[in-house]
Amino acid sequence: MKYIEIEKPKAVKVKEMEKPVRKKGEALLKLLYGGICGSDLNTYRGTLAYAKYPVIPGHEFSAVIVDIDDNDLDLNKGDIVTANPYFNCGTCYSCRRGFVNCCTGNETMGVQRDGGFMEYLTMPAERLYKSQDLSARQMSIIEPFCISYHGVKRAKVQPGETVLVIGAGTIGVFAAISAKLAGAKVFMCDVAEAKLQYAENFGIDGIIINDNNDTFIEKAMAATGGNGFDITIEAVGLPSTFQNSVDAVAFHGRTIIIGVGKKNADFNFTTIQRKEMDIMGSRNATKEDFEEVIQIIKSGKVRNLDKIVTHEFSFDDADKAFAELDANAANMLKVILKF
Repeated sequence: MKYIEIEKPKAVKVKEMEKPVRKKGEALLKLLYGGICGSDLNTYRGTLAYAKYPVIPGHEFSAVIVDIDDNDLDLNKGDIVTANPYFNCGTCYSCRRGFVNCCTGNETMGVQRDGGFMEYLTMPAERLYKSQDLSARQMSIIEPFCISYHGVKRAKVQPGETVLVIGAGTIGVFAAISAKLAGAKVFMCDVAEAKLQYAENFGIDGIIINDNNDTFIEKAMAATGGNGFDITIEAVGLPSTFQNSVDAVAFHGRTIIIGVGKKNADFNFTTIQRKEMDIMGSRNATKEDFEEVIQIIKSGKVRNLDKIVTHEFSFDDADKAFAELDANAANMLKVILKF
């Protein structure tokens, strides 16, 4: 079978290996679609904090079950599924307390362990989630939706609150959608005006073009009547956008950090005390998140969901897909590979 490998930064190859053989308790899957995540792109760029090389990327995907044991999970040959790609150790303090999404030894597919961008792969059956009649294309974007949805749940967004999502990439857009579903008034901020304009397809209430850090706070205050936002969500992973999230939040507000970066931030930490603000991290997602997001999409509550995917490539053209996304990230949202 064929598989995709990032050999080193800026080097993507389609190679061949033997088809995997499933073990008891696992399902053999045939890939249908795979989404290129921001972490995959940053691995390609050489900027991901957790990256190692060579690596098979990919943890957003949909697949069809080719073979599986009899089970009590209602999973059968021919079912279209997606999967939870965060492998936890089961024994650390986080896992023992039930916080498996932030296992201290977490291994995410495509990052700390090889990912799913291959024609066939095996997965533990308990990590699979049925499509519930969603399309294979829709199932390939469940995982990034869950990342954002989990962060918004951490923020405990309430109806009528104001939310600023910083970063209009896929994770940012899904965070905005999740906050809207919770009843918030949602603004989005980015340096790329084209992305912000595209994000308006998903029902957000306003945009802030962050083309000048000196005027950013003025725009944020103007959008909230001088109050600041009840909640800010950082979905980029840069020191500057972290600072934006701290500056724009209201006194006694909440800031959620979803973005992942490898640079240090230098900021006046007394702001946290002065504002009596909460800063929380959000990592990965849980089984509950996957199940809830699938039901949300099935319900039809999300407007223009299919517009999340802006570009599709054959997996044989993976090198082209990564190169084009790298060069045109300001004008591309979700890029998927068709297997």
